[in-house]
Amino acid sequence: MRQRFEQQQTIGINPIGEVKFPLRSRDELPPVLKALQNIFLTSELNEKIFQLLEAKVCSGKKKTGRKGMDLWHILVLAVVRHTLDTNWDRLEHIANNDLLTREIMGIQSIIFGIEKKEFPYQTIVDNVSLIDENLLVQINQIVVDHGHKLLKKKEDTILELKTDSYALETNVHFPTDLNLLWDSVRKVLDMVEKLTGGSNGWRKIKFIRRNAKCLFRAASQQVFRGGKKDPETIKQSVKEYLRFAKQIHHRSKSIIPTTGNIMTFVWLVELQIYQQYLEKFIDQVERRLLHGEEIPSSEKIFSIFEPHTEWIKKGKLYPNVELGKLLLITTDQYQFIVDYKVMEHEKDAAQVAPLYERIKTNFPQATISSHSFDKGFYSKENFDLVSAAGTTQVIMPKKGKKNKQEQERESHPAFKKLRNKHSAVESNINMLEHHGLNRCPDKGLQGLKDYVGLSVLAYNLHIIGNHLIAIERKKKEDQKLRVRHKQVA
Repeated sequence: MRQRFEQQQTIGINPIGEVKFPLRSRDELPPVLKALQNIFLTSELNEKIFQLLEAKVCSGKKKTGRKGMDLWHILVLAVVRHTLDTNWDRLEHIANNDLLTREIMGIQSIIFGIEKKEFPYQTIVDNVSLIDENLLVQINQIVVDHGHKLLKKKEDTILELKTDSYALETNVHFPTDLNLLWDSVRKVLDMVEKLTGGSNGWRKIKFIRRNAKCLFRAASQQVFRGGKKDPETIKQSVKEYLRFAKQIHHRSKSIIPTTGNIMTFVWLVELQIYQQYLEKFIDQVERRLLHGEEIPSSEKIFSIFEPHTEWIKKGKLYPNVELGKLLLITTDQYQFIVDYKVMEHEKDAAQVAPLYERIKTNFPQATISSHSFDKGFYSKENFDLVSAAGTTQVIMPKKGKKNKQEQERESHPAFKKLRNKHSAVESNINMLEHHGLNRCPDKGLQGLKDYVGLSVLAYNLHIIGNHLIAIERKKKEDQKLRVRHKQVA
């Protein structure tokens, strides 16, 4: 049984609306918690977000039974994790010991003989993980709309947009076919050990694992070392490594589990997956290093743990190669992220048409006064599409040689001014990276997409929180000035 949140007015609990924030702190957490307080106290916003959370988390579940974590606590802890770009262990510490966070969660911060409410590690992980990508898209849209109402100086619907993409790294090591083969070997041996318990012909599995690692290191040193190399020595070390890997692959095919519980079935499935990877990389190492064949990029996998990882080259000097997924970001003049998308084997130029469909759906009344892109998004079709959508100023520099009309358009002072302003999106991306989107620690493609949505939510709340704290700080300063004037008078 879950509930939204009902704060009990007892000793030691400060009402959420009365929580005070440090107005001069440069830490990321206070502004985000200030924005969360504003959401909680704004009844219309509060109702919309709780309805979405109930539909996702409580759907199809009975309203009886053991009390689960409140929806408000789930949302606060999810946002705090991404605000601080931290791990689950630190999040557990913050949830149980950080005074300001606990006050915003509406639980006791001062103990008067009352048992302190604490959240176990696994409870936090299991509950925060319930928030998924589709839910976050809707919550982010509500938060952006609310932010626009707070920051707009007048009732207009004009948007000045900037779009760019960057590489969001996945949590993988740099891949070579030799170390990917080693990853496959050791995971096959791990599953074999779980299934056999080190018996049935696998009594020396630790010795087998150590030998495999030694052969991997020997082959890697021969292949990747500097200086003069002997082709025959390289081939010999690779052949020994492949021979041993093939033996492990062949022997693991005959595994017969000693037990028949549900975990045995899970381990068997994992063993089959890692056997397929082992077979794949045995083939690729043999083709590339023994036969001199070039492996097509379509056949390559860059991690057996995060198989969705892509090899990204954006033409930068450093880093020249990044491993992860391209993330498309669109921000407005108030620095809000109004649209985002994890790109899957897609290029920048293919994103403009779907982007405008989403903007039209999410902001039907908005007028786009300007929209800037970099050269990677340019095509004649994209430029015409953005112009036809009613955008007043289209900042989309052309790659390559320009005709007279294009040269005049890109030389216009208004074009240059808006093109120079496009660099603001780089600052937005840098801030987003500090909210967790530099390297994603969560597993799987769906985990990455959920992680992106929560980081974008934390980012947008940070923008709102900065605005609210600036207003409160100005009120305090004005109040001090009035007191001084009265004293002088």
